[in-house]
This record gives sequence, C-alpha cells and structure tokens, in this order.
Amino acid sequence: MSVAPHPTIALLQNHSLTMVVQQEIERAILAGEFAPGAKLNEAALALRLGVSRGPVREAFRMLDEAGLVRTEKNRGVFVRDIPIDEAIEIYELRAAMEESVGRRLAERISKEQRQEAEALVHAMETAVSARDAHTYHLLNLQFHDRLVEMAGNRKLTSIYRRLVKEISLFRRLNLDDANQLPASAHAHWDMLRAIASGDPEVAGRAMFDHAIQSKNRMVDKEARRRTDPLPTLESPPITKP
Repeated sequence: MSVAPHPTIALLQNHSLTMVVQQEIERAILAGEFAPGAKLNEAALALRLGVSRGPVREAFRMLDEAGLVRTEKNRGVFVRDIPIDEAIEIYELRAAMEESVGRRLAERISKEQRQEAEALVHAMETAVSARDAHTYHLLNLQFHDRLVEMAGNRKLTSIYRRLVKEISLFRRLNLDDANQLPASAHAHWDMLRAIASGDPEVAGRAMFDHAIQSKNRMVDKEARRRTDPLPTLESPPITKP
C-alpha cells in the first residue's frame, strides 16, 4: 500500500520540479531555441520535459516575473522581443552598475580574484587567435559576471544578471565581428589595470566607458540593419555539446 507524501514534502517536491522546468525553458530561450515573439505551447513543453502541465504553467509565471516572457490574456505566453529603445535603457542601467562595480573592486579585489579575471582575459585572447567569436562572447559574459560577483553585493549581482538575460532577447544584437575582437580583448586588460590602480574614480570610469561603448556599437549595428537593403542574417545555430 503506497503512502501519500507529507504535504510539506509534496510542496517541496513540486517546487523543486517547477524550478527545474523553469531553468530548462529559460536555457532554451537564452540559447535561441525559441525565437523572440514565439508562442510557447504549454502542452508541448510538458510533453517534451516529461512533466504535467502544472509545473510548466508555474514556470511560465516565474519567467514572466523575470522578464523573459510575456503573458497575454486569452492568447498565451510569448518569448519577449526587446525593442531597441528598451535595449538602450538596459545598457545605460548596466553601465551605471558596472561603474559601481569598478569602484568597489578598486578598493577590495584580492590578488586571487585579480588572477582569476586575468585568466579569463587570457582565454579570451586564445579565442581571438582562433577567430572564435562565439567562445569569446561566452567568456566575455563570464568575465563581467565574475567581476560583478566579486564586488560582493548580492542584490546588485541579481539585478545585473536579470539585465544580461533580458538583453540576450535583443536578437538583432549580433556577436562582434572577428576583426573587432583583438581591440575588445585589449579593452578588458585596460579595465583590469584601472581596477588594479586602486583608484575608485579611475576604475569606475573605465567600467562605465566600456559598457557605454558596447551600447554605442549596438546602436550603430541597429542603424546599419535598418538601412541595409540586404536581408539580415540570423545568428549562427548553437551547437549542442
């Protein structure tokens, strides 16, 4: 005779399953498996993930709160499509946060943390040599995420990561051209030198300027896309390991 789980255990099990479902749908969205504007089918996702529709429905609610999907009454759930004006706002907010991170790190970064950041830039240079823009992009994200984490403000880290996820939905944002990668890698050494100077003003300004330059490149790309008579190429497919 089977025994029903205690209500508290059942609640924890359901919560855990919902988190797994939410993380998998989020991964698929950020990996580009669902295009911006695409409708998410609750039943199809439940079948794909081997769960009931309840955890998928709850995962949709969590993803809506996280800014990755939008729920339209009587229509369903859709992957958000970030417009250019919102992308600019996100970049500007991110720049302000990066400035704060630079200031904090100038005062508190440890030798071990600095060496970890340097190792990431060395890895980025290896990707540059291989003209591997995709790997460079992933390392770039990891580099900035670790600097934010090293700053030691958990709330800032949480908000920063949400902004990074939202900006990834701006699908017109393509990876930097391979010819631009060497200059981009060099800019990361400049940021680390500014942080190592121990001067919060210098470090904050370096981080802020780097973020604003990224925003300006994004705006320039979007302007060219709007005036280019040729069809815009889609981002290259992501190869699963």
